Amino acid sequence: MKHRFLTCAALVAALAFGVLPCVQAVEYTQVNETASTISFTYKQFSSRVYGTFGKFEATLDFDTANPSAAHTALTIQLDSIDAGSSDANSELQKPAWFDSASFPVATFESTGVKVLSDNHYSITGKLTLRGITREVDVPVLLKSENAIGIFDGQLTLKRSDFKVGEGEWADGVVSDKINIRFRMVAPEQ
Repeated sequence: MKHRFLTCAALVAALAFGVLPCVQAVEYTQVNETASTISFTYKQFSSRVYGTFGKFEATLDFDTANPSAAHTALTIQLDSIDAGSSDANSELQKPAWFDSASFPVATFESTGVKVLSDNHYSITGKLTLRGITREVDVPVLLKSENAIGIFDGQLTLKRSDFKVGEGEWADGVVSDKINIRFRMVAPEQ
């Protein structure tokens, strides 16, 4: 009887203080790039514009039992952009924008992961675009569906921080803030 009472008391205390261990730790080590997406929105002449990047490579090492040890990296092929028209796609490859002849890829590499709450994380890392590297914090929600992890996140960048859209484009025709959203899909390991 005493053992049963102590076990029950320990369970109640764990629930009260939110220290119950995860029922089952899950590892994610492969990204399904075909099922994953990277998109962005911005304003041009006060209209919202939507676009995507079609080619990227992602690596992932994420264990829900030890998220602070997680690591991820992403390489985006800048010439795979679809900004809604072939004219826009061509313009964005020019030196005033991505200068993709000199800088064909953008990269992100994580440097740390912090748990915010259940399944909510902040991934800190180095984002490099046009040879300029900035530290960014990316809020991410991890959803698990049918043995698949879905990492949803978004961040807002200032294109001026990376010298994207210089010259005649710096006058505000295109918003300085670019909202980036991603969905990385990874099977449980």
